[in-house]
Amino acid sequence: MEIRSFDDAPVERRVQDDRERDALVRASANASFFHLSGWRRAVTRVFEHEPRDLIAWQDGRIVGVLPLFTCRSPLGTKHLVSVPYGVYGGPVGTTREVERALADAAVAMAKRDGVGRLELRCREDPGLDLVPSTLYATFLQPLPDTKDEVWTRMPKRARAEVRKAIEKHGLVMNQGDWYLNDLFEMFHLSKKGLGSPGLPKSWFVALKEELGDDVVLHLARTPEQPIAATMSFVFRDTIYFYYIGTVADANRNYNATNFLVTRLQEWGVERGLKVFDLGRSRVDSGPYEFKKHQGFEPTSLHYRYALVKSRELPSFNPSNPKTEKLRETWAKLPSWLTKPLSAQLMRYLP
Repeated sequence: MEIRSFDDAPVERRVQDDRERDALVRASANASFFHLSGWRRAVTRVFEHEPRDLIAWQDGRIVGVLPLFTCRSPLGTKHLVSVPYGVYGGPVGTTREVERALADAAVAMAKRDGVGRLELRCREDPGLDLVPSTLYATFLQPLPDTKDEVWTRMPKRARAEVRKAIEKHGLVMNQGDWYLNDLFEMFHLSKKGLGSPGLPKSWFVALKEELGDDVVLHLARTPEQPIAATMSFVFRDTIYFYYIGTVADANRNYNATNFLVTRLQEWGVERGLKVFDLGRSRVDSGPYEFKKHQGFEPTSLHYRYALVKSRELPSFNPSNPKTEKLRETWAKLPSWLTKPLSAQLMRYLP
């Protein structure tokens, strides 16, 4: 077995390597949507992080991949991350030995480059002797065979909230790529309300263009106005409920997110999908409790770190009290200012 950097291949060979890599990813149990080559292309295109993917070869074929990027902090410190802007990452391969070899190669790269840390966002326990983190959990649930079962297995209170959204407020969900601008505007509004920068419109455009029909957009609306939009990903038999934006008070007044969680599960059932991924949340946060309220059970994520120059795990997140003043200030700024600033800041928040 030989491990090479993706960039070592001639440019004319990389397209074929991407096809082989994606075939392996789609067949590997530990792989995710974020391991696909289209995610790498979108990250490179929008945020200009340096791709450092490692590819394992054996007998002339790809047997493993570790998607990896060099990302810089505002102060210039470099980190290796698998995968930026994704919640799952880490090595995938035909065997555990291949995955361990890829991780070892990444650690060696981190030391050679003198980065702050190597971050592997593994969903399953990778069996690696690296520093663990217990900050995040994910929420996955098998989809039932029928749409009726989506409703019957919901907790009683959540079911009542969705019925109210439909029967009292007339909420409907529509699908269409033309809702991308609605998603961008409402996503920015939602993040600003939380005191966080949003993502640039170019990011959503790049995901759609690089990953095609596996990226799906939906809009929730009342008879009078749009109130929420989502971008979901379809990977093998799973639908990822990933990005959502809402207007102010969309959840308080209309239970918009509850409604979309239900309707997207029904959408998945109609298309023969088997798993619904409600995404990552910080343990014991508000979104974490909301997802439990929807009847989903948390599963710990097995993020692993190799600390090279850094002395501690990353802590710049909304649950850190040190960010409170920053969040309060950001929420008060006008949107004409936060939109362009978000596009710059998100480069440093991968």
